[in-house]
Amino acid sequence: MPPSSAYRPEPRFLDLGEAWGDAVRAADFPATILRVRNDRAAASVGLDTLTDAEWTAHFGRFEPLPGQPGPVAMRYHGHQFRTYNPDLGDGRGFLAAQMRDDRGRLLDLGTKGSGQTPWSRGADGRLTLKGGVREVLAAAMLEALGVPTSRALSLIETGEALERGDEPSPTRSAVLVRLSHSHVRFGTFQRAAYLGRADMVEALVEHARSLYHPDVAAGDTPGFLRAVVEASARLTARWISAGFVHGVLNTDNLNVTGESFDYGPWRFLPHYEPGFTAAYFDQTGLYAFARQPEAVFWALTQLGGALKLVAAAEPLTDALNGFGPAYIRELRAAFLARLGVSSLGEAADQRLLDATLALLREGGEALRWEPLFFDWFGGFASSARALQGPRGKLYQGEAFDVFRFALFEHAPDRPERLEAPTFAAAEPEEMLIDEVESIWAAIDADDDWTPLYAKLARLETARQVWSLNPA
Repeated sequence: MPPSSAYRPEPRFLDLGEAWGDAVRAADFPATILRVRNDRAAASVGLDTLTDAEWTAHFGRFEPLPGQPGPVAMRYHGHQFRTYNPDLGDGRGFLAAQMRDDRGRLLDLGTKGSGQTPWSRGADGRLTLKGGVREVLAAAMLEALGVPTSRALSLIETGEALERGDEPSPTRSAVLVRLSHSHVRFGTFQRAAYLGRADMVEALVEHARSLYHPDVAAGDTPGFLRAVVEASARLTARWISAGFVHGVLNTDNLNVTGESFDYGPWRFLPHYEPGFTAAYFDQTGLYAFARQPEAVFWALTQLGGALKLVAAAEPLTDALNGFGPAYIRELRAAFLARLGVSSLGEAADQRLLDATLALLREGGEALRWEPLFFDWFGGFASSARALQGPRGKLYQGEAFDVFRFALFEHAPDRPERLEAPTFAAAEPEEMLIDEVESIWAAIDADDDWTPLYAKLARLETARQVWSLNPA
């Protein structure tokens, strides 16, 4: 059957013209085995009525959806670990479609592992099945924890044996389709500036402003940068509250809508550790957990530098200087949301943020990151549950007393959420590396997908219960 009447195709990226992307073809895979189908995400863009055969045709063989052109590999540049690279672009993915969701917002279908493009730089353009499974898990966990993120729409195994230098090979292959509001990256602007094309920068600003930040007036480039700064500050604060470590915060992995995507060798913190890194190749800790705000701000300054072709430096600098205050404001809000309590004003909210971080720091490996938020979700309404739970003996001492006082100042927010069976469990849903490896091991050794599907089901329940997802 065709997509439902809710499907509204609108391929707007092509409005920019041929200078921004290259028409490409997907690889001809030897197999297309549907492994993950996200019908909740698909329903938001009217694609949930596709049969499995149609789904595989569109997201495994990439037959264009109605009203969509063929795939386009997007062109961009970027700083990678702060070294500028002008030889970038979609090397193993492409923009497959654009459409409006059920709220009227433009969304992209972007691929990963769909084959070689002009930007593959000699690589095979493929994605390992393990890499696809990891992205499915990360996206589900991030969404459950209220972090703006792309969603994994589809994962299809493609029947190839891939050789990789950093994991056991040969390994199985897959193609992923993600649903995201935009794939316009900071590096997209950097490329136009590198070419010295003020006209291209101007066109891209107007394109991104009108589609993703329509409250900004036409022609207001500093206002556009300010909107991207605000979105990026919120994203970064939510990463920190979730204990998420992105891994590769290059300027080609940050976009104008402030959503997580292309997070590479991500990790979630097992416990408070500011220097925790996700990528084995991040030997200097440039993108360590606590350095993520610094990394995002640095990337924003590169975006601001690209915009200097079309706007004066002073208002752009003013827009960039808004990151720090916005980040702290968003961090307070994010921690309150994670703890399930209402705001009491800036001073009291800051006391709670500081006290929470101090308790996490003192609790160390024994306390762990995620269980603290689980135990004390709802503030004083959870006191008995937390103190009688498996970590009850950890909740004592001066740091805990300061935390409890600051927490109990704040009234519970929607305390009815605590009635869910989720909170009767001793432990929260976490996403630590041992569990991720265990889920993959079942697939790799026995083709057993049960642990993955069970984990995704539990994360969906958690998402609904916590109700943290940002608008």
